[in-house]
Amino acid sequence: MVSPLTDRRDVTPVGMPATPATTAPDLLPPEVHRAITEIAAASSAWCPALSPDGDLVAYVCDRSGLPRLEVVGLHGERLPAVVSGPSEEVVSVAWSPDGAWLAYLVSPGGSICAELHVVRPDGSDHRVVAGEDPRATVFAGGWTGPGHYACSIAPGDGPDADVVLIDVVTGDHRTLARGGFLSVTSVSADGRLVLARRGPRAYRHIVVIDVATGAQRRLIRLDAPGGIASEDGRFAPDGRSMFVRASLPGEPFTDRAGLVQVRLSEDGVPGEGRIVLSRPDADLDGYALRTDGTVLAVWSRDGVTQLQVHALSDGALLREIPLPEPVMPGWSLSADGATMIAELTGPRAPRGLFRIPLDDGTPTPLPSAPRRPGPGTLVTPVRYDYAAADGLPLSGWLYTPRGARGPNRTVVSFHGGPEGQERPDWSPVAQALVAAGFTVFAPNVRGSGGFGRAFLTADDGPAREASFEDVRSTVDQLVMAGIAEPGRIGAHGWSYGGYLALVALTRWPDLFAAGVTGAGMSDLRTFFAGTEPWMASASVTEYGDPVADRDMLAAISPMTALERLTSPVLFVHGDRDTNVPAAESVQAHQALQAMGVPSDLLLLPGEGHTIVGRDHLVELGERVAAWFACWL
Repeated sequence: MVSPLTDRRDVTPVGMPATPATTAPDLLPPEVHRAITEIAAASSAWCPALSPDGDLVAYVCDRSGLPRLEVVGLHGERLPAVVSGPSEEVVSVAWSPDGAWLAYLVSPGGSICAELHVVRPDGSDHRVVAGEDPRATVFAGGWTGPGHYACSIAPGDGPDADVVLIDVVTGDHRTLARGGFLSVTSVSADGRLVLARRGPRAYRHIVVIDVATGAQRRLIRLDAPGGIASEDGRFAPDGRSMFVRASLPGEPFTDRAGLVQVRLSEDGVPGEGRIVLSRPDADLDGYALRTDGTVLAVWSRDGVTQLQVHALSDGALLREIPLPEPVMPGWSLSADGATMIAELTGPRAPRGLFRIPLDDGTPTPLPSAPRRPGPGTLVTPVRYDYAAADGLPLSGWLYTPRGARGPNRTVVSFHGGPEGQERPDWSPVAQALVAAGFTVFAPNVRGSGGFGRAFLTADDGPAREASFEDVRSTVDQLVMAGIAEPGRIGAHGWSYGGYLALVALTRWPDLFAAGVTGAGMSDLRTFFAGTEPWMASASVTEYGDPVADRDMLAAISPMTALERLTSPVLFVHGDRDTNVPAAESVQAHQALQAMGVPSDLLLLPGEGHTIVGRDHLVELGERVAAWFACWL
């Protein structure tokens, strides 16, 4: 590991301040160091799964320092118990319909090449049932019945993934469908049909697979509502129709995700679709059918979750359920549809679990709620709206330190994806920077999710240049509004956000005084060559074809324009990252060192694309804050 601020050549250009040869904590006042440590050390709980009898909840929690699988009694009669292995980094969990098993994904050594494990609710009878080959990747699916779990598996030597039915007792695998990037979303009650998602990013669609023959049919025609892109599908309880969350037609900003019902003929052929739920101002994040003829809808409006109950017959709004925090990334519904276990988060609250009575009552935190940081320097961001250079409406979330007046040192922080979305949820890096006295602005440039399909795809392929211009518009707006001070603005991002930050530093060398790029691509050509084959295949529509569009990929890669970069850059990467390989940061850092531009490289050992280790999260918060404290 190369430690930032300690292993640096004497390459300071004329006119730039020398970098202190010291460690990160020494650059921060003791009270800031304490605040950042508390923020980064806060624990979270997520991915709840309610047992079929409604007595137990399984979930992922990092209170021990790494994500583990825990089980707790819903009413406090059973204390939280860790049922996963001590070295297993748990990603997600699902309860079998008979309550006998928990299926959970494990990220071995931080890799995105996940394994599928099963265990009894008391922690016994643990076994690995898929993904033992280190090149393979298992994608979460669902239980088809007691002892049988359907998922998709990419073998690692090509772009495809197959739908596989696993007997968790014997370990036997049976392939249900081959070819394409298939992710299981639902299985019919009789096991005869499977719904699976396939296709590249932003153009995925749902297919119906006949298990006996392997035949696949597209669920929604291309010329029908939701035919361009649909994210998930589920069978209705009667088995005679399916419900699909899909993009709906409309003008830009109204072409939102809604719910479509598709009926099946006797021989399993999909019929015409009926739009059940749609809103021009919100995307449908999730849904559940209830036994009383209503549908529970999870809407995202401007990044804030709205939980509503609608009539299934005509989509009429029956009631809205208040939430104690603004964002609900995950949830699990009881068998009778009366109670929800919700994963909730807000700008001052890491992800935690709440029990929500859906018909009446007040949301209450689960007894296993993890420790939250004290209010201290935490701030609540405000939504800030502005316009791109071409007039396209943009927005973001503005974090302002307490007592800040007038232009301030500002860090512009770009989210990943690029289909991700900045929301008013828990952001330890943003709060750490605020604790260090920085204003933080987290924009949603074009290509972000949550604003309709036209906005989501507005940066695909050659159109990516327009999203770059949104960066310039963002900074111009912050300066014009008196929020940011020219010459004291930094660029930060993770994953695609790290790539976008590096793009900005090369395209506008005078716009940003410093940058931090985490797990970002420096050269899209080497990214396609080094990432997992299925990830490369899924990313063609987003960035371009690595062969046919090679010249375009070179033109939008920061690596080909590094000679223009003059601002100091800190590169951060997990050394086990196979999504965006660590070589992307290493090659850019080495090139800048050779050119005499100040740069540092922090490789976090044992971490993958997402940093999960508690000590590493603390170190990350300190290093980022110290870097900008030094250069801004």
